[in-house]
Parts: sequence; C-alpha cells; structure tokens
Amino acid sequence: MFPTALPTRKRRRPEVALARGREEVKFRDVTLYLVERRMGKSRRNFLSNLARSKGFCVYDALSADVTHVVSEGNAPQELWSWLEEQGFGEMRDRHVLHISWFTESMSAGQPVPVEIRHYIQNPAVDQRSCAHPSAKQESTVSSYACQRRTTLNNHNKIFTDALEVLAENLEFCGDQGPSLAFRRAASVLKSLPAALRRLEDTQRLPYLGEHSRTIIEEIFECGSSSRVEEILNDERYRTMKLFSSVFGVGPKTSENWFCRGLRTFEQVLSEPSIRLNRMQTAGFLFYEDISKPVSRTEASALKIIVEEAVICVNPSATVSITGGFRRGKEFGHDVDFIIKTPEAGQEDVILPAVIERFKRQNILLYSDLQESTFDLRQLPTPRFEAMDHFSKCFLIVKLKCEQETDTRAARDWRAVRVDLVAPPLERYAYALLGWSGSTLFERDLRRFARLERGKLLDNHALYDKATTSYLKSGVYMTGRFTDHYLPPSSFRILWKFYLSRVAICCSLKAPKH
Repeated sequence: MFPTALPTRKRRRPEVALARGREEVKFRDVTLYLVERRMGKSRRNFLSNLARSKGFCVYDALSADVTHVVSEGNAPQELWSWLEEQGFGEMRDRHVLHISWFTESMSAGQPVPVEIRHYIQNPAVDQRSCAHPSAKQESTVSSYACQRRTTLNNHNKIFTDALEVLAENLEFCGDQGPSLAFRRAASVLKSLPAALRRLEDTQRLPYLGEHSRTIIEEIFECGSSSRVEEILNDERYRTMKLFSSVFGVGPKTSENWFCRGLRTFEQVLSEPSIRLNRMQTAGFLFYEDISKPVSRTEASALKIIVEEAVICVNPSATVSITGGFRRGKEFGHDVDFIIKTPEAGQEDVILPAVIERFKRQNILLYSDLQESTFDLRQLPTPRFEAMDHFSKCFLIVKLKCEQETDTRAARDWRAVRVDLVAPPLERYAYALLGWSGSTLFERDLRRFARLERGKLLDNHALYDKATTSYLKSGVYMTGRFTDHYLPPSSFRILWKFYLSRVAICCSLKAPKH
C-alpha cells in the first residue's frame, strides 16, 4: 500500500508576465520603470499591471530605453547611488520621479506633465534632471555659493523674488529638494554683477534649469510670472505665510491650522482646542513688534546691552554680532550674538547668568534656554543641519526707542528677538563661521569641503576623511575655501572671516596660481 501523497500546490505565475503583450501601448514616448526597493514586489506588480492596463509601457528591468523611473519611499541619495551603479545617468529625456507623478498619471489615464515637485533631486550633483543642456557647460560662475561674489545690491530682484516665492511655496508643501533648486537659482542670480538683459544670459549659469528659465522668460515677456501670481493669490500659500510669520509657528503647525479651516490670527486665538506653547504665546503677544525689521542702529544698541550683561557676569568674555548684520545688511528679523569665554566650561554658566541679569533689569519678555548637547563622537555629521548643539538661548527683550512705539500703552520700547550662542572655546571659530553665513552659504560651504577637499565640516568641527582625524582651528582662513582673494568691498558673504582669525581650514588648500 502506497502512502498517500500530500496534494501539491502549484505556484501561480505572476500576472505581470501574463498581462504583458495583451495590453495596447498608447504612450510610446513614455517608458516606465518602478523601483521595487521600499515599494515591495507585490505592490510593484500591481502598479505595473495598472499602468499597462491604461496603455503605458512598463519595463521590469532598468535599461537605456526607460524614460521615467518611479520611486516610493527611497532616500534620494540611496536611490541615485543605486541608479548610477546600474548605469542610469542623468539626461534631458530621463526623469527620476516621486510616486506622486505616477498616481496622478493613473488618475488622468495618461502621462501628466512633469513638474518640478515630481522630481527626485540627485544630491551628489544638485542638478535637476530637467536642466537645460547649456547649464552643463563650463560656467564662469561657481556652483558653490561660498565661492561667489555676492554684493548687497541685487541687480536681478524681479527674478529672484519670483524664484523665492516658488521656493517658499514648495517648502510649505514639504518638497525640500525642488525648493532648494529654486533657492540655488535665485542665489546665482543675486551674485551677478549686472541685470539680465535677455534669456540667453542664463545659458551658462549653474542651477538655472528649465523651470527657472521658463519663469525668467515669462517675466521678460510679460513683466511678471503667471505661476508666481497664482501662488501669491492662493489661499493656502497666503495663510501658510501668515501663520508661519509668528515666532514659534513652523510649516507643520501652519498646515495643521489651515487644514482645520483657520485663516486668521483671530480664529486661531479663539479656537478652544488649540493650546499654544510658550514660544507661540510670546509670538502672538509681541507680533506687531517682532514682525518689523530690526535696523543696524538697533542691532548696535542691542550689542551694547548684551555686552554689558556678559561683562558683568564674566569680564574676560567677548561678544560678536553674527548673522546678516555681520555680512553688512542694514536690516534683519532678529539679532544673533556669539559669546566667547576665555576658559573651557565657562560657556555652560554664562547664558543662565545673562538671562537672570536681564530679568533683574526688567527687559526680558521671553526666554528659551537650550543646554549644550555637543558630543564630538557624533560629529561632524555628513547631512546638513541648520542648528548646532551648543548652549544657546532664544530671547525677546525690550529695546528702548527714542519715540513711543505704542501711544495707547505709553510704551517707550519695542520687543526685539535676540539669539545668544555660547560655544566651547575650541569650537568658537566653527560656531562663528556657522552663525554668520546664510543657510545656502553654509550648505554650499560644507558641500565644497566634502566634494572638493575630502573633509566634513559643520558648526562644530572639521574632519579629514583621508586621515580620519579632526583638524585643529587657529590658522587664517584666507585662501582656504576660495581660489583667489576677494576684497571686502566687493561682496558680503563672510568677508570678515577672510580677514580675521577664525580660520578652521588648515588643510583645505586652494589651487596654486
């Protein structure tokens, strides 16, 4: 008697193979490839069949014929590293896109136009895959903001204002990559010594991709951009901009309030379910004052107040103004100061003492003290971080004015935002550098150090990847990051660093001439 064999279950062949060939290809100019990583095999098969049923050509393997790569949930750096390993390079007719483009195309039943928000930017080269071919040519303008001459006089304000509106709108939507692309384009235009006269002037400029050039072309022809005007009149953009102008309110909170149907400050403050934190409460309370620009004269007056408090606590400490005022700007939204203490460990106690002195002087309206979380073992980080780990405090203080600012309250002062930072003595140079440049300048400075000099730089340290060691500060910075001397009168980006002893780049050698 033979043993009864268990019934065998036949494995079903994937429906992808069965479906292929039976669906008519309607869109022959578009060839899709869906990245399986993070998406999963079953979901990839389902989406591939869906696309084929709607007339799309979908490849199961990445090849030179693919025009649209669709990814879901992958980090841009990891995705592009994998694509480059497969030999899939950047070309004008190739697009690496978020899954959002795919879903929109499926809903429309046809390929929707590719917009900049759909692209997944290549972090290694920071260049849009839709960029104009001429942008690939050699340019006389550096692709690094830290190597460009940028004066306070912006000759292309009509263009940069439009690009920055697009960038801000994308930031509100959470599309950081495309937003950064527009920020870079605006930064390049700000560095030009003269105004653009025609569209062809942008052909050899870095980061001026197809979308930026389209905006510029429309401004040349019509005097304004219809896309920018549409954004400026958009209810969501206007509301997000209004809410995010409040001290302590970021894009996520602004979006949350907008989605709840709130459109004005009065509606937010009268909504019983909203619980404001201390920073947001202070932001609303002193909104009228802190939303106004701070002048250079007011910044100088604040420096005197801060210096008096710091010297009273530690006579050997010094105070340096940073941010836009250090770069030569006449106005800013707040005033940043870095406190230098002569001995290690003093930075941990000086900020609480300064805050207490401000309280006794009755000029402190709000304070948020953040203790140091600095740990050299975790630094420097290869990713860009706008905030460092040093001791810092965010304040709102009273600044006396010559004229009464509020006749109803009979006030002779206005509220001003002040940020104080107290780094360790051996990290002072890095902190001064990090707190003086614009966000884009700092990002490009770190990118330059990483890609051109093989170093990792942040607000805390400079790390040599070749020797796997940290480099000491103390050497003059002139000529370390730039290839030629830039006189102070010609540009604003951190020129004081090139003349002061904040050099941190002892081995970032510039090419010899």
